Amino acid sequence: MTDISLSAARTPWTGTADPAELSHWDAVAERVADVLRSDALERDRRGADPRDELDVLRDAGLVDLLHPAEFGGGGGHWESAFRVVRILSRADASVAQVLAYHYINSGNIGFAADPASQADWYRRSVQGHWVWGDSVNPVDPDLVLTPEGDGYRLTGLKRFSTGASAGDVVLASAIVNGGDRDGESLLVVLDHDAPGIRYLGDWDALGQRLSASGSVSFDEVRVEAADVLAPLTDEPFASLITPGIQLAFGNIYLGIAEGALARGVELARNRHNSWFLSTVDRYRDDPFVQRVVGDFSSRIAAVEALADLRGRRFDEVAALGDDVTAQVRGDLEIAIAQLKVVSSDTSVEVANRIFEITGSSSAKASVGLDLFWRNVRTHSLHDPVDYKKLEVGAWVLNGELQPISLYT
Repeated sequence: MTDISLSAARTPWTGTADPAELSHWDAVAERVADVLRSDALERDRRGADPRDELDVLRDAGLVDLLHPAEFGGGGGHWESAFRVVRILSRADASVAQVLAYHYINSGNIGFAADPASQADWYRRSVQGHWVWGDSVNPVDPDLVLTPEGDGYRLTGLKRFSTGASAGDVVLASAIVNGGDRDGESLLVVLDHDAPGIRYLGDWDALGQRLSASGSVSFDEVRVEAADVLAPLTDEPFASLITPGIQLAFGNIYLGIAEGALARGVELARNRHNSWFLSTVDRYRDDPFVQRVVGDFSSRIAAVEALADLRGRRFDEVAALGDDVTAQVRGDLEIAIAQLKVVSSDTSVEVANRIFEITGSSSAKASVGLDLFWRNVRTHSLHDPVDYKKLEVGAWVLNGELQPISLYT
């Protein structure tokens, strides 16, 4: 587990995960995935906010995995957290998405908050086993913070607020209008039930239906000075949060591909008769079936190896704290963009073509094999993968980085 010192170079993370840590959290995630898998399709069809599912994550300790052990947290590393997201995505990518966003949202404590306030944020988050939802979507008009006394009033609407309606606190980004901090973008943390917050429940995508990603309305919500977590900046260390969420996406896509292949193999093994033109008796012995499985398995293995490398590198960079330079951040950004490209393309293809080895009966609604494709097809549209390919290409050809944003 991590040896954490909040005084070390403005970072609560040191070193990288050892095999014992990875094995521990992998096993915890596998147990939780088994629970989620048992009724994932039924819950997907209900489309309700995943409040009970988040209790399962809390009980397993996954919510507090990244928080420092000295405050009662799991003291784990980012690599462990990303692997947990991947494992859960094999069973229920919606719940895995909420957990991934929670890790990133609460990660702002370590990346962006004043070191003097970090202990209090960690202590409260661990004591309450908070799940951090967000209302940060950068493509929406920004929320407005109007100064009032020692605090602010928050007003506006944000769409695509993952985890907000189901979690314990909401991380929101807003621009200050007036006062000493006029024009500054701030991250604020608000109680889920704060007066003036309304969850619109308008998330109706074909996949990721339990990700609690509906719109949130803020109507003159009181924000105390103590609710302000940090300014939103492009400083290299603080802005590592964006490569972090892209790395989480890569692991979500990888987990979905792994889950789709595992389910497809299960269905293929249980088919008794081969196609009438085949030269074999058992469906699983058909060379066309074996070819597809071999192709998918090999490509998934390659993506998994890359994801593990990127997860380990993220910990190494996070441990640098203030020593993270623009060059170091840029190298990490591109490395993670490469994973985003291959994980997205691989997962969409696997989830789509897996039906080729499972036959017409696997298209029944009761089988639920479509859940994997619906989930990855929905989430892979979060930000266009073609722009990630351009991002990598511009770096390789010209050494050019895209401007730092909440997407790069």
